[in-house]
Amino acid sequence: MAETTTTITKAEPTTDTQLDIPWNVVVHNDPVNLMSYVTMVFQKIFGYSRDRAKRHMLEVHQKGRSIVWTGARERAEFYVQQLHSYLLLATLEKAE
Repeated sequence: MAETTTTITKAEPTTDTQLDIPWNVVVHNDPVNLMSYVTMVFQKIFGYSRDRAKRHMLEVHQKGRSIVWTGARERAEFYVQQLHSYLLLATLEKAE
């Protein structure tokens, strides 16, 4: 009598590719916060130089938004939470 062999294939667990792609932290313009305050927050949260923080603040003011950081989703979510704690309007979006 011949032996029968059965091959069992297991599907690899899927990983969330959403975590692999870079994410942007976007700060939006608001009519409440002073420009000097927004500059200070960028320096404090991201460790940016005064000049770099000011460039982002001016972009927010003039264009309505600025991508202030790009990277892993978990860190991006953390930065958005920090910005919210300083009462800045910030969102998360997939980087293109």
